[in-house]
Formats: sequence, structure tokens, C-alpha cells
Amino acid sequence: MASGAHAHPLPSGFVHAVRIARDEPARHLTAPDEISGAGVTWLHLDYADPKAMEWLRERAGLDPLVLGALTDADPRPRALPIGDNVLVVARAINLNTGAEPEDMVSLRAWFEPRRVITLRHRTVRAVKTLAADLLEHRAHLAGPGDLLAELIDRILDPVVACVDALDDDVDRIQDESMSDDTATSHRRGRDVRAQLADVRRRAIGLRRFIGPQRDMMVRLAAATPSWLDDRHRARLREAADRQTRTVEELDAARDRAAVTHEELAGRLAELSNHRLYVLSLVSVVFVPLGFIANLLSVNVGGVPGKEADWGFWALCAAFAAIVAIQLWLFRRWKWL
Repeated sequence: MASGAHAHPLPSGFVHAVRIARDEPARHLTAPDEISGAGVTWLHLDYADPKAMEWLRERAGLDPLVLGALTDADPRPRALPIGDNVLVVARAINLNTGAEPEDMVSLRAWFEPRRVITLRHRTVRAVKTLAADLLEHRAHLAGPGDLLAELIDRILDPVVACVDALDDDVDRIQDESMSDDTATSHRRGRDVRAQLADVRRRAIGLRRFIGPQRDMMVRLAAATPSWLDDRHRARLREAADRQTRTVEELDAARDRAAVTHEELAGRLAELSNHRLYVLSLVSVVFVPLGFIANLLSVNVGGVPGKEADWGFWALCAAFAAIVAIQLWLFRRWKWL
């Protein structure tokens, strides 16, 4: 699809417009007539801004199906080659202040040979830092293939770091769950179980998007637009491999958290059962003693030893003998 020039000022929804060229540094574009110049134009918009949506509908020259995919409310990561163009939807770790990392932000992109349109609502750190590096001449990109590969790498790095941190949390919780304090304290056990539940929740949130994102990267590496060369495809294949390893590590961390949770719950249940068992044995020991004591305390005549000086000591000796016999029987029956 050909990019369409426009003669109106840039709408308020434009986050930045950058000119990328092979033989010169990137330039920040501000005038409307610069956008249709030589080189590759990278336009980054906030799709939640009405002015940006108006420009996309009326001046971007996008097919309605492509525009609908780019502005979907909750898009799934995917890559869709269309002729010499590619539609890309990716998910990045939410690095915005006060946000949960697993609440991943979406980046929607439309790549053409001479134009790249990226859309977001919440800030995507990978796009922000790449644009800053380009405009401050800390990075150089020759065309849309370089831009695609660089964006994928910068999106993937925080994902890998987040999964590594999650894996470290599981290691720490596993070590903590094996400590004697956790095994003997219900409060500590509840705290560890709460941490494990949080890890599993975070893992599920990440897995929802980075699983499909792996498939998206594999499909990108197999795409054949004219502006993707072997070097770009090699980078995309490496990114797909890293994403695959990340998914495997995330699944392993989630499974380890589940196993640790079950093991901790089993240890705490075993501890509770052991304590109840001890209490039951104590009750069994004292039931006959209490019965005899109550029987001897009835206020009727004929209670043996009532007038004898040795009666109390004889009763204590009988109690000791009864307890000894009970303990011998418990051990013989392997109750102890």
C-alpha cells in the first residue's frame, strides 16, 4: 500500500516523526512537507487521540482491515505479511511508573518499504528509547528492516529480564519453604503460600502474551518482504529462539511454584496431623485415668481405700501402672 502525503500540520496524536536514511543520521520531522521526502519515515502515534485516529482514517491510506487490526482494543501478538508490507502486533513489559510488569503494553506497527507507522496508548519504553537514541545519534538504522529487528530486540530484553527475576523469586521461595521456621509456623507458611500464589499469577499474566509472541517472531523470521534481508532474518530468528527459551523458563518457573506450593501445603498438613495425633494419644492415655478418678470420687459408701492412709499412694501407683501398660501397648501396636 502506498504511503499518502498530506499537506496539513501533524495532529496532536503524533508522538514523533523520524526520517531514517542509510547514509545520514536520523532527523526529527516537524513540517508536513518533510514527511513525504526521501528515505524511510517512522511515524509514531497515540491511537487513543481522536486527531491521530482521524489522520489514520483519512490520510494514512491504510486498508480498513489493517486499520482495524492496528486499533484493536486488546490485540493478540501476531505478524501478518501483506504483499511487501507487514503488520506486527507485539507486547512489551509495562515499565511505566506504578504499573505491574505483567500488565504488558501493546505496540502495533505497519511496515512498508518507505514508511513505518507504530501505534500505542501507554508508553512503550522500547520505542521511546530507540527514538531518543536515533535522534541523539547513539544509534543508526538504514531502513524498515533495521527498525523492525531493533524494536523486537528492545521489546524482548525486558521480557527476558522479567522472567529471570520471576525465576529468581521462585528459587528464593523454594529455599524459604524448606526452612524449619516455615515448616513449624503456620503464619510463615501462609506468607510463603501467598508469595507462591503471586508468582503463579504473574507467570500466568506473562504467559498469556509471550507464548503467542514467540509464534509472531517465528513468522516474522520467515516473512519475505523486499526490505528484509538475510541479516534481518538472522536477528529475528535469534529473537524467536530467545523468546522460545523465555517461554520454557516461564513454564518451568510456574510448574516449580506449583510443586513448591503443593509440597509446602503437604508439609503443613502433615505437621497439623502429627500434632492432632499427639493430642489424640494424650487424650487416650487420660481417658481411663479420668474414668477411675471420677468413679472413686462418687459420694457413696463402699469406695475402696477411702479411710486408708495409703489409699492415695496406691491410686497413684495404679495410675502409673496403667499409663505404663498403655505406652507399652501403643509401642507394640506401632502407634508411637
